[in-house]
Amino acid sequence: MSATTTLSVSGHRTTGQSVRTQNVMAAVSIANIVKSSLGPVGLDKMLVDDVGDVTITNDGATILKLLEVEHPAAKVLVELADLQDQEVGDGTTSVVIVAAELLKNADELVKQKIHPTSIISGYRLACKEAVKYINEHLAIGVDELGRDCLVNASKTAMSSKIIGSESDFFSNMVVDAVNAIKVADGAGGFKYPIKAVNVLKAHGKSTRESVLIHGYALNCTVASQSMVKRITQARIACLDFNLMKAKMKLGVQVLVEDPEKLEAIRKRESDITMERIQKILSAGANVVLTTGGIDDLCMKYFIEAGAMAVRRCKKPDLKRIAKATGALFISSLANLEGEESFDAAMLGSAEEVVQDRVCDEELILIKNPKARTAASIILRGANDFMVDEMERSIHDALCVVKRVLESKSVVPGGGCVEAALSIYLENFAVNAAQDSTDLVAKLRAYHNSSQTKPEHAALKWFGLDLYEGKIRDNKAAGVFEPTISKVKSLKFATEAAITILRIDDLIKITEEKKDQRHPHDELED
Repeated sequence: MSATTTLSVSGHRTTGQSVRTQNVMAAVSIANIVKSSLGPVGLDKMLVDDVGDVTITNDGATILKLLEVEHPAAKVLVELADLQDQEVGDGTTSVVIVAAELLKNADELVKQKIHPTSIISGYRLACKEAVKYINEHLAIGVDELGRDCLVNASKTAMSSKIIGSESDFFSNMVVDAVNAIKVADGAGGFKYPIKAVNVLKAHGKSTRESVLIHGYALNCTVASQSMVKRITQARIACLDFNLMKAKMKLGVQVLVEDPEKLEAIRKRESDITMERIQKILSAGANVVLTTGGIDDLCMKYFIEAGAMAVRRCKKPDLKRIAKATGALFISSLANLEGEESFDAAMLGSAEEVVQDRVCDEELILIKNPKARTAASIILRGANDFMVDEMERSIHDALCVVKRVLESKSVVPGGGCVEAALSIYLENFAVNAAQDSTDLVAKLRAYHNSSQTKPEHAALKWFGLDLYEGKIRDNKAAGVFEPTISKVKSLKFATEAAITILRIDDLIKITEEKKDQRHPHDELED
């Protein structure tokens, strides 16, 4: 039973079954968009926005972010993919497809007169049992697999991406980068802040000429060619203001009768900045990085002091450098007394700061910072579209390796987990098997055997090999995904499906039509 009524507040209210069916259709149509980009034989999507900017990508979260989704239920799935991207970094396409399938099946059950509340409680129980089964039977500890496990997990994340053909090269690079930024968390474990890996893009040359640099690479050069290009035992100041001749603010008027005083004002303007620079240099700084500009007059002081100054740095880069070197990110020299001062404690330290040519570009490299280690990856590719997609692929792989190292467990990929859960939940619910294609039917038979016959327990690691079109042992083949990725996918997809399933009433307020008359017409009236 469904009904659509017009409200007194200029809107429409739709209730009953049709609302649920509409919501399910919206969710399924979103899943259909990203479905063909899943897995190692997945394809890319080309998205063109209203300005004409082109994005070519395989990443589910990026595809959905660029779509202008109107339907409120479909927006839930877009947010779901974004959440998976933030929490895990990979599995964004999978989570949307799982949520859409749950909704599709729930809609069929509702049409068979089963109450949504019963379906919701069933989904919650199934999700809980599925997570329990993954953790108890399918999860493999990383310690028993070693470095190869990290490389294989990274390869699996890249398999569907543009750099899938070069996954051997890039997965080793990603694992080295993540290991380079290891930080103790104070509780006996380690954290891997992947934001400390700076990914720079430069088009030209081939993808295999991408390089990993130990240290923080800054896409800037020294302010003047007369400055030193290499400083050892660097003391670094991170500033967020201009080092330029101080100018009077707009609207300030100074009436001068004596021409000599005019010259004194000009001299004082340049002295203000000179005093600031002297305070910074006398505190021991020999590398100054600023988000603002440095004019020619001020460069002279740095050149005379033998210091290196870099201008127009990006603020996020400077914040990361400050964290890595132990410096303070300073937006003003003013202290509590209202005077300007600069203390040596505000400086960070690094073993070496050097301007170096990497690939075709001059970069500032900050090597062995004192507080934290850092790593930088410079990506090369044929064009902007390619290097942008490579950056997204590298980000996913970095997230996967980080999650494997932090959670210390993986599960076999290639549909292994999904097939195992399908059989387990069917046996749990004592329900009939569903029809499927030959490969999936064979895979389900393997998992059924592994769960019912103890002598076939090793079959639980089997999954699909889509390149060869056969079943294989994915643990032996090294197809791994982080356990947390599968667990979070199931939890998020179930919650999203439940959120949409609970809705049985849609109230849409119509937009007020504004008077379209032109101001010129009003003047004529």
